[in-house]
Amino acid sequence: MMDRHDDIPFCAAPDPVPRKPAFQMPTGACDTHFHIFPTGYEERYVPERSYTPLPAEITEYRRVAQTLGLERGVVVQPSVFAEDNAATLSFSAAHPETLRAIVSVTKDVTDAELEVFHAAGARGIRVNVVDSGGMTFPSVDDAISFTSRIADLGWHIEFLAHVEKIEDIGALLATSKVPVVFGHLGYTNASKGVNDPGFRRFLDAFKEGQAWVKLTGPYRISKADGPPYADIDPMADALIAANHSRLVWGTDWPHVRLPGFMPNDGALLDMLGDWACDAALRKQILVDNPALLYGFSDLKA
Repeated sequence: MMDRHDDIPFCAAPDPVPRKPAFQMPTGACDTHFHIFPTGYEERYVPERSYTPLPAEITEYRRVAQTLGLERGVVVQPSVFAEDNAATLSFSAAHPETLRAIVSVTKDVTDAELEVFHAAGARGIRVNVVDSGGMTFPSVDDAISFTSRIADLGWHIEFLAHVEKIEDIGALLATSKVPVVFGHLGYTNASKGVNDPGFRRFLDAFKEGQAWVKLTGPYRISKADGPPYADIDPMADALIAANHSRLVWGTDWPHVRLPGFMPNDGALLDMLGDWACDAALRKQILVDNPALLYGFSDLKA
């Protein structure tokens, strides 16, 4: 039986009745960031985790995706599993045409294992420097050095990190042998604003095409109690203006470790509609950009 760890908070359940977005979704739209916590994998949660999720099954997620009009997805390894990718890869391997995966590894992973992961749909590694269990490398520099191991696979590296705290972001990006992706709009708190020196430093590097950004988890950086989380609009607008060809979107379902109000996934998708009011721009962010980053080569839209 799973050790309950009374000091580790249990997550709230996501809104079970998502609503359709207010705008028409383009064919081939992709959710680039969701997690799955299937029943039966609880024993695999690492003791040093920072939260304990409720079961979140692929069948539940598919109902959300169908309602929102999402036809492709990227299941992302959550920190509670550390480098045990069994659950994550079980879903991407079963749906090779519509799903990809982002896995977590250590420097000791073998090339043969990476090839197996690739065949199961993995297209990148995740390094979570914020949450317990997610940082599987000794340092960010070690993680960047590891990118030479995944370059030939055509993978990328995804960080969950506060970008404004990375002093020499340009050098870090230049050192990587693969594309670098940052989650949750760069994870800079909205209270710091777009004129925060660290965020401006990151924005300059992003403008030059040195990184990708996920428009995910607005509630993780906002001070608002619920959608539309208007205080992050200036940051989203700045990112779109800087380089819309390097932006992707995701639900962040089932919204783990979220205290307080649980947003409806349709309301979260409507935020993208507010930021990207042009249908062609929405198609680029929802379809074209993720097709390039995650290798959905059968794009028909």
